[in-house]
Amino acid sequence: MLPADYVFGLALAMVVALNFYFGPRIQGERIAMQWDPNGQPTWYAPKRLAMWGMIAFMAAVRLLIWLASTYAPQHVHGAELGIFIFSLIAAGSHLFILTKARATL
Repeated sequence: MLPADYVFGLALAMVVALNFYFGPRIQGERIAMQWDPNGQPTWYAPKRLAMWGMIAFMAAVRLLIWLASTYAPQHVHGAELGIFIFSLIAAGSHLFILTKARATL
């Protein structure tokens, strides 16, 4: 287990905690997932998918990094730094999207 996996675990726990906190506070059934340069949402996702899909996405990316590190280690460079940065970006973007979804009510 890499030391960056501790950061990944904390980020995953933060995403779960954010889902439980923001879930009841977001009234709509759809959440904006991307915005154009004018600040208008370009597409929406169902609330459950937008919230809980992030956990599946994070687990899939971590599994992909593990598979690459295990079966093709000669092609993997900086996996620990990648896991660390990915964890922070994923948790931060999830917080941003949920905060924005709650504020648009």
